[in-house]
Amino acid sequence: MTITASQEQWIKLQIEQGGFANESEYLRHLIRLDEERNKDYLMTKAAIQEGLESGVSQRVRTLDEIMESALTRQATREK
Repeated sequence: MTITASQEQWIKLQIEQGGFANESEYLRHLIRLDEERNKDYLMTKAAIQEGLESGVSQRVRTLDEIMESALTRQATREK
């Protein structure tokens, strides 16, 4: 991996200030953060795609009913 001098300085500062033991530990921390952020994004993207593919509902529901249904589905998926 190639990094610039300013990036290397930033990493060293993070190690000193952030309590990381070395560069590898700091980079693993960044990767974990990226994984968590992308997990939420990918789950949201999949839910949107599922909604698009399901088509228009024939049932007439209030916004509260729709939100309750969505929250119930989300809770079921997280288990």
